[in-house]
Amino acid sequence: MPQFDRTLIVSAASGLLLAAAFPRPDLYPLAWVALIPLLLVMRQRPFASGFACGCSFFAAVLYWLNIVMTTYGGLNLIFSLLAFLFLITYLALYFAVATWLACRLEGQFRVPCLLTLPVLWVALEYLRGWLLTGFPWALLGYSQQNFPLAIQSADVTGVYGVSLLLVTVNCALAWIIRQPRNRFAWLGLAGTLLIVLSHFGYGVWREGQPLDQREDQLRVALIQGNISQTVKWDPAYRQATVDKYLQLSARAAVFHPDLLIWPEAATPFFLQDPSPLSEQVRQLPLRYNCYLLVGSPAYQRSGEKAVSYFNSAYLFSPSGKNLGRSDKIHLVPFGEYVPFGRLLSFINKLVVGVGDFTPGTVNPLSLNGHKLGVLICYEVIFPELARDYVRQGSSLLVNLTNDAWFGRSSAPYQHLAMARFRAIENRIWLARAANTGISALIAPSGKVTVAGPLFESLQLSGTVGLGSEPTFYTRFGDVLAQTCLLLSGIALVLLYRQRRRPR
Repeated sequence: MPQFDRTLIVSAASGLLLAAAFPRPDLYPLAWVALIPLLLVMRQRPFASGFACGCSFFAAVLYWLNIVMTTYGGLNLIFSLLAFLFLITYLALYFAVATWLACRLEGQFRVPCLLTLPVLWVALEYLRGWLLTGFPWALLGYSQQNFPLAIQSADVTGVYGVSLLLVTVNCALAWIIRQPRNRFAWLGLAGTLLIVLSHFGYGVWREGQPLDQREDQLRVALIQGNISQTVKWDPAYRQATVDKYLQLSARAAVFHPDLLIWPEAATPFFLQDPSPLSEQVRQLPLRYNCYLLVGSPAYQRSGEKAVSYFNSAYLFSPSGKNLGRSDKIHLVPFGEYVPFGRLLSFINKLVVGVGDFTPGTVNPLSLNGHKLGVLICYEVIFPELARDYVRQGSSLLVNLTNDAWFGRSSAPYQHLAMARFRAIENRIWLARAANTGISALIAPSGKVTVAGPLFESLQLSGTVGLGSEPTFYTRFGDVLAQTCLLLSGIALVLLYRQRRRPR
């Protein structure tokens, strides 16, 4: 087989192995060796090999986007595939740039990839979370969500520290395979082993501490309505939707919860407007003497015709008083708004709803002397947003989401995996109410203490602790990733200067 084909096929296989480490099938040990095939062949075609690996990885991990676009977005299959290919191409560029730069640095300055690729990889993952509004889905570290010892360090380095470790191990092993008699390769492997042992040692130490215990506790009930997306916004089903949530809440009331949590947009109408349906919802906390947090669309008039719409959550007290509203901050491009709206006015939104939403601001909701930080839908994949809520005094993070868009795919499991890291990073409890699942309670250790199945109507009751433990990550944020970005920038400058130097 020609050299060109072998290189790209091996690289693509590496991407598929890496994808298998993520939910589902969640074969997380694969992430420790999945990049080795790519690392063995990438010097032959530095950019193309990374690109092939990225294409196969993201195509396998994000296949469910076609379900969103065709089944629920009503997009033509051909246009859906074109949009999917465009996104995969864009995301694969991050892999390609990482391998290309690592090979260039090795060729120009003889710096082994063991010292460069992990730094470049993390820098580009961090950039991916910011550029073009950001899409930090499936960062490499998330593959270890079911390996407790490997993820406890997230309270220091965030998820990026786990990514760095995984790439480092892959690089060290690949170097030994390529050059088994190279003493520097063995020295690199020894250094990597020390880093791994210290990393796991930290995990053992942290797991030996009472991470999940809190003096103040709250009985919580998560209401999973399982409302089909095909009828969710149909006015004819509004009463049936409210009835289902009221029935499930009545079931949960047997356990005397302090807080009932309904998912994102649980009320498919404006809860702020007086109506029989709104009154039924507002009477619920009075009936069961508990707080109610409920997702609902909202609007705000700023003139006679100007109206701003929000994807929001309301908190009601046991007396039925509205304690405040938290609006979604990080909106979904082409789902909740059209980026560059004036330039792209010909593009319709993928998700049909109330209208183009307006982003909100960080606004923790007060609950009996404590504060709730509400992350709506995929806001939970943005570490800096959860950190902002904790830094503003939140004692509990709550994720309201509607994962019905994902169907019976691996996406709900991937979404939950990322939510677990937000709890670890800030050592705080996280309660997650999802319309179709996966609803769950997540402890500060990252352990899922309660979780329900997909596509079932149910209530989940449990106890969470209130308060966060001060962590390095909460205080300083993604300083590791930012350092990697700075070092990568310096490497780029050095490469540029080397190229401009007269020969």
